[in-house]
Amino acid sequence: MTTPDWTEPKATALLVLADGTVIEGMGLGAEGKAAGEVCFNTAMTGYQEILTDPSYAGQIVTFTFPHIGNVGANDDDVETVNSAAASGVRGCVIKTDISDPANWRSTRHFDAWLKARGIMGIAGVDTRALTNRIRDLGMPNGLIAYDPEGNFDVEALKAEAAALPSMDGLDLVPGVTTGQSYTWSETPWKHGEGYGVQGDAPFHVVALDFGIKRNILRLLAREGCRITVLPATATAEEIMSHNPDGLFLSNGPGDPAATGQYSVPTIRNIVDQGVPTFGICLGHQMLSLAVGGKTTKMHQGHHGANHPVKDNTTGKVEIVSMNHGFAVDRDSLPPNAEETHISLFDGSNAGMRLKDKPVFSVQYHPEASPGPQDSHYLFTRFVDLMREEKAKATAAHGLSHGPR
Repeated sequence: MTTPDWTEPKATALLVLADGTVIEGMGLGAEGKAAGEVCFNTAMTGYQEILTDPSYAGQIVTFTFPHIGNVGANDDDVETVNSAAASGVRGCVIKTDISDPANWRSTRHFDAWLKARGIMGIAGVDTRALTNRIRDLGMPNGLIAYDPEGNFDVEALKAEAAALPSMDGLDLVPGVTTGQSYTWSETPWKHGEGYGVQGDAPFHVVALDFGIKRNILRLLAREGCRITVLPATATAEEIMSHNPDGLFLSNGPGDPAATGQYSVPTIRNIVDQGVPTFGICLGHQMLSLAVGGKTTKMHQGHHGANHPVKDNTTGKVEIVSMNHGFAVDRDSLPPNAEETHISLFDGSNAGMRLKDKPVFSVQYHPEASPGPQDSHYLFTRFVDLMREEKAKATAAHGLSHGPR
């Protein structure tokens, strides 16, 4: 009778937190070292979309769902517009080893996909304990170190983690925004057809790219929007030179107050001109800053695809996808701003609109990639605003010319 071998395998990866906590595990994905703010995401699906969401730039994502990687990876579920660009996320933390893929859409193993995108990971971590720690103490800075031989200078890693800068005051948008303008015409994926191509487009939307996701652009295209994407640093003059029917403000990473140093004056100028405007996540935060509001750093943030939000304009509750570590202070919003949505998890602000302008925004991801599709109506709401404003402009033009 042979004796079972109970020898513990040597750790090939470490997660080192800023307070000196060291968590051992097994490395996956890219080798080396990656540092960032450690958060947790409660979604059960959509790990590819999460890990390619530019809003996660500067962060390490802990997945609370234990079976990450079990459906493999493919080229269709990438949310970064430039699929060849490096992912914004710094790394990922998962519970169990990656199993062989079991899904008809899979084209490669998840570990191979992580390596190809330069994403570092650590498996074998008690992610429930880590999540509870983040809930109690907030999102810490940390770093993942992956060495297949398991050789680490632990004290040096502790010192490096302790010296990492806070997310407060960091403008991370320059690392994820587009370097030049481009147009977009791809529409959402359909079973048996794949992604479509836009037909008629009666509305022209300029989208400011703070880290925009592909499915946001697809849903705008599906609603009949011809889309021109501009860099985050575009001026009001550059935006208006395209004669847009509407302005879209995208999601993105970092501290909105830092990005707002150059983007808020532009947004304020466009809003003052009465251009229909729709913002998502970072776009919501900066739109709120542009009208006089303030933003604050959250304790643990909201990251997941199962967050309940109430739409005060209809009384309905929708389940939404969220990914943000800053929030708008509702008490700082001006009298002409109405709070339209609230989080039913903690009561924080989740949306607003102006009473005297065709402007609104939400603090979540209605494009549902990943996540439920409860909030797709917001893209229709944006198009309806543009349609109303175009009708007003047409009527005013007719009145100014008078009867013939």
